Amino acid sequence: MSRGFGSDNHAGVLPEVLEAIAAANEGHAHSYGDDDWTRRAEARFREHFGEQASAFIVFNGTGANVVGLRALVRPYEGVICAETAHMNVDECGAPEWNAGIKLLTVSTPDGKLTPELVEPRIARIGDEHAIQPRVMSITQSTELGTVYSVEEVRALAAFARAHDLYLHVDGARLANAAAALDVPLRAITTDAGVDALSFGGTKNGLLAGEAVVLLRPGLEGPMLFLRKQSMQLASKMRFFAAQFDALLDGDAWRRPAAHANAMARRLAGALGDRVTVTQRVEANAVFAILPPVVADRLRERFFFYTWDEAAGEVRWMCSWDTAEDDVDAFVAALDEELAAAAR
Repeated sequence: MSRGFGSDNHAGVLPEVLEAIAAANEGHAHSYGDDDWTRRAEARFREHFGEQASAFIVFNGTGANVVGLRALVRPYEGVICAETAHMNVDECGAPEWNAGIKLLTVSTPDGKLTPELVEPRIARIGDEHAIQPRVMSITQSTELGTVYSVEEVRALAAFARAHDLYLHVDGARLANAAAALDVPLRAITTDAGVDALSFGGTKNGLLAGEAVVLLRPGLEGPMLFLRKQSMQLASKMRFFAAQFDALLDGDAWRRPAAHANAMARRLAGALGDRVTVTQRVEANAVFAILPPVVADRLRERFFFYTWDEAAGEVRWMCSWDTAEDDVDAFVAALDEELAAAAR
């Protein structure tokens, strides 16, 4: 498959992560997380998110969201999220089907929740006929490539506390958001009042693996059982844990995320007024309007997804291994296709 801009999942694995996996492949080790690699990885999470953080490694992002939310809600409680949230549009109904969790969606212009947008969802509290909101889930960075500032997360956390809600973060691209804001991971999670999060590794250079990180003490009790029951417990956990040990070694996570962000900025800057960019370019995604015929022809050379068929909106994602030459070649090809369409 040629290099393109379809997804940061399309990129390969960070060399240091592959080295960590290979180093873990020596001898035997106890299974299901009772190993030194997992204990080191859990310590890394505490380094970045605080001593109260409890991390539980799982297979993938959907699993992290489902297991994490299961730890926060009871069967009659729901989760408020943006209409564009991954758990709402790209997880094939997993929260509903696998966990029986009602999603209470909110329309947003940029993928970001605000207290004002969420307020109408805080209704019928105590009404036995209505699902009760218990969690507010935000995505950082969002599915539209936008980033919540530290102040915005704090405001949402204060709103959640005032309404007896938990604040959950789908952090599939949390590293990109922290790199974009130039802050530590805990600044937009623990220190801002977040209760629980999914921490993404795959989109930032891991082979496989995400983690549920619980930040409020007392939530971790049922997690061992929920993870197993949700089919998210790896038997050879050391190979997943070794990756996080490498990624969370100091600020090793920041370099690949910051590079992906920089390539998105380079792409957006090079577009000029050729196309209309529809969202602020704050992380590693660029959204733009492109004539369908141009998109189809360009896609033959560089793969990417159409985000909104009716509007002609496309999404271009950059990853840790996107090169400047990739961006420049893509923009040159775009110019060629725009010129051909104009003839």
